[in-house]
Amino acid sequence: MLGMFSCGQQEEDELSKKKSQLDEFKSESAELKVKIQELEEEISKMDPEFRKNQRKSVLVTTVKPETGRFDHYVEVTGSVLSKKNVNISAEVSGRVEEIVTREGMSVRKGQVIARIDAESVQRNLDEIQTQLELAKTIFEKQERLWNQQIGTEIQYLEAKNRKETLEKNLASIELQKDRSTIRAPFNGTVEELVVRVGELVQPGSPVVNFVGEDDLFIEGDISERYVGILDKGDSVSIYFPSIDKTLKTKVTAIGKVINPDNRTFKIEVFLPKLEKVKPNMISVLNIQDYSVEDAVTIPSYLILKDNKGSYVFVVEEGVAHKKYIERGMTYDSKTEIIEGLSGSEVLIDKGFREVGDNFSVNISS
Repeated sequence: MLGMFSCGQQEEDELSKKKSQLDEFKSESAELKVKIQELEEEISKMDPEFRKNQRKSVLVTTVKPETGRFDHYVEVTGSVLSKKNVNISAEVSGRVEEIVTREGMSVRKGQVIARIDAESVQRNLDEIQTQLELAKTIFEKQERLWNQQIGTEIQYLEAKNRKETLEKNLASIELQKDRSTIRAPFNGTVEELVVRVGELVQPGSPVVNFVGEDDLFIEGDISERYVGILDKGDSVSIYFPSIDKTLKTKVTAIGKVINPDNRTFKIEVFLPKLEKVKPNMISVLNIQDYSVEDAVTIPSYLILKDNKGSYVFVVEEGVAHKKYIERGMTYDSKTEIIEGLSGSEVLIDKGFREVGDNFSVNISS
């Protein structure tokens, strides 16, 4: 047993020693590669033919920078809202007799939403109608007598006043009865039913939350870092994922208060009347916050970085050269180049990670 333990210990020691040697050689190899590359670059500067003789050409493809207008957009999520978002309240006392609609249902202006059982109003209405019929009969008789110069003027005027007063009372009670039927004030959607059938309501009690289909707008929350950058009237591209529709519009209002919870402020975007667009629908807003007419842009993935800064590889007479640049804004996988490129250069595209400064390259056809 002791011999087996000793043999196993020797194997472990040998394995540990070899791993240590491997790590040491790897470290030395990495250092040598750096020194070799530095020497090659120094020699290449002194002898341009050296690089061509030392290395085979790398097969690459090329692309030219684009020149022209460059726009940058801020992307935020927005929600469709309506300026006609109202709580419809009861105007008479009574129990909810019937709810005709349901939540989420679209209704037209004047369509019945619910009915309130205004029993006392109906009793008053019946009573006034009976009194009015009698008052009309008395007035008609008094009027005939007055026209025949029979009776006094006071009797005639009293009968007339009684009839007219009851007519006004009847009109008032009929209006109250009509108000027991809750109707849609405009075209829209029943967002929420606040009451149920059988519940007692009083004047002013909310019955339904109703959202109009017209006067829609989009509201979004945007980071406070864009305060002072976004302005009223800025161009906005809106995309509705649910209906796969895109349109152009403008910012109509910018909030003045920063939300302390998420450090954002609200923006409002005009929304023209569109088929299928409904309140609470989600949208993606691309708000233009930067634009340059004569910009030089390149694909963002071509930009590399070292301790000196950002750079790209350009091709001149079959040789790759490292070109340091100053980058600007990036949008839609393209980056604006503020300094370092004029737009006439030829950039290495495919193979740009396999080349180095002063590498010979072979451009693929």
